[in-house]
Amino acid sequence: MRFLIFLISYLSLATFAWAQEDFLAKQYFADGDFEKAVVFYEKLVEKNSRRTEYAQDLVACYQQLERYDDAAEFLKERLKDRNPYPTLLIDLGYNHALQEQSEMAQTYYNQALDIIPKNPNYGYAIGLQFQKYSLLDMAINAFEKSMQLNPALDFNFQLARIYGEQGNVEAMYNSYLNLVMDGKTSKSNILRSIDDFVSENPEDTNNILLKKVLLERAQKNPDIVWNELLSWLFVQQNQYSSAFRQEKAIFKRINGSSTVRLEYLGDNALEAEDNETAKEIFSYIIDNTNNEITKLDAELNLLDIELIDASKGQLESIQKKYDQLIDIYGYKSQTLQLQVAYANFLTFKKNEPQPAEKLLKNSLELPLSDRGTAYLKLALGDILVYDKKFNEALIYFSQIQQKLKNDVLGQDARYKVAQTSFYKGDFDWALTQLKVLRSSTSQLIANDAMQLSLLISDNSLEDSTQTALKKYARADFLSYQNKTDDAITTLNDILENHKGEKIEDEALLKQAELYESQKKYDEALLNYQKIITFYGNGILADDAYYALGELYRKVYKDTAKAKEHYEKIIYHYQDSYYFPQARKNFRILRGDSIN
Repeated sequence: MRFLIFLISYLSLATFAWAQEDFLAKQYFADGDFEKAVVFYEKLVEKNSRRTEYAQDLVACYQQLERYDDAAEFLKERLKDRNPYPTLLIDLGYNHALQEQSEMAQTYYNQALDIIPKNPNYGYAIGLQFQKYSLLDMAINAFEKSMQLNPALDFNFQLARIYGEQGNVEAMYNSYLNLVMDGKTSKSNILRSIDDFVSENPEDTNNILLKKVLLERAQKNPDIVWNELLSWLFVQQNQYSSAFRQEKAIFKRINGSSTVRLEYLGDNALEAEDNETAKEIFSYIIDNTNNEITKLDAELNLLDIELIDASKGQLESIQKKYDQLIDIYGYKSQTLQLQVAYANFLTFKKNEPQPAEKLLKNSLELPLSDRGTAYLKLALGDILVYDKKFNEALIYFSQIQQKLKNDVLGQDARYKVAQTSFYKGDFDWALTQLKVLRSSTSQLIANDAMQLSLLISDNSLEDSTQTALKKYARADFLSYQNKTDDAITTLNDILENHKGEKIEDEALLKQAELYESQKKYDEALLNYQKIITFYGNGILADDAYYALGELYRKVYKDTAKAKEHYEKIIYHYQDSYYFPQARKNFRILRGDSIN
């Protein structure tokens, strides 16, 4: 028994000593203190001769200390083992390369490559070791030779990465596409890998190469996957009409079994403001689907497109189309999207909230799921807010919040409670709701909550009467009601009568956004510039820089000025919400290959 206790104690102490040596070796290595690290690695290698990572780190220490002879002696001893691992030859060759003994280095590299014909399975480890030392041509040689000798091996993924590192983009594309064709990986995995090499510019060399490779493969071996990848490429390039041609070909080849891809493309085209192509896509869906709900969604999207620049005189004819859809599809629990769309049209386009309220209250009598009820109540609450029936709206939003606490719909309802309370001037209750939402699982809701929370708190401390904040809330509400001119006038009141107060930059930003909605770009530009000039150290500076970048890029087509404003965010606002997109836009405008 005593012996057993002694043995357990001894083993525990030995394990502790080994763990401590392991930790110290790695710590000193990471800190660049190779003199100390080498002492511990020599002990670890002696006690754990089969642990290859210790051997590699010991060799690395020797090399960092320029103890090349010690490294060579250690590696040669390892090569005398019964079954030495062939990567040791590469390590030994690299040791000579560090001493500028290139011929000797190549001798050992060749010896490693010569092992592959005897056992192609070693090709993977040998290729990776060459890649580790940035000996990319030899890594390619190792992987390709192994695949030739044993067709069951597939190193296309490794080859693709190396080709990418070398800048051989066409070869990289082909390697990735080989993986898709052979069923070795999913299309989505490949798209993630090549996404960084493709830009929005159709004339970009990488884009042209990918299109060329895909078309060549489509000609040699017609397969639906090439249409799918071409469609993806055209979407990246914002060429939705070209993508639509590919999607029609895909739809026909799958015998019209699903319109999901077409719906997704239509939504993307609509979001990108390519309304003509979006119209073509949704019309095609209507003509080619037997699914009533899919057809209804496409019909509603067509009405949304009509409404974009509709004059007051056109609203009557659009209303007739809504009435026709109601006649066709009826008031059912399966057509809630139609009822909500019609109610929003009546309220926000025709300024007729009362019939919209009646419509949705009747819809609530239908047999509905909890989410269906929440969907209707959110829409009804929005309309009640528009009609200044704030308390009734709050009841509906609170009901959703209680019923679906951890759902995004519930979080959305809580935000609407805060927003409605803000419009009412109940700033304390709005803040209470917003504090909870700042940790929302939805980034968009969390960001909106943060901004509104800061607006209220920053402008409540400075002015106990909250006069300017109440004016801003009114302007925000007028904007919500689509009374844009009235909102701009109210914001002018703030800018004229509350100069120098914290709320001034908020008023400038909000007014600029309203000017943009009216396509008064010069006025918007001036407001953004004022924010930068007078509030350059404030929390809205990054909003202004990004908005200016977007205006110069999209509206004024001034690449130099767009880059200048994106660059401000990149170098001075790394924690900004806009940082990732600003960096991407900047690199595209600079002509970088985004990889």
